[in-house]
Amino acid sequence: MVERATEEIDTPVEIELEEKNNNIKNIPALVINGNLISEGKVLTVRKITKLIKNEVNC
Repeated sequence: MVERATEEIDTPVEIELEEKNNNIKNIPALVINGNLISEGKVLTVRKITKLIKNEVNC
């Protein structure tokens, strides 16, 4: 879902998959720029795109 969401964004986005992270209690989780954005939910492509755009524009 994240890969599909990044295709809709004009800004280059680097994706890193992490097997373990002690800060995350529930998977799946979305971390953007070191900030835990979502945890324990499967997000839609539309929602992920919106969250990435909000974090990149901050």
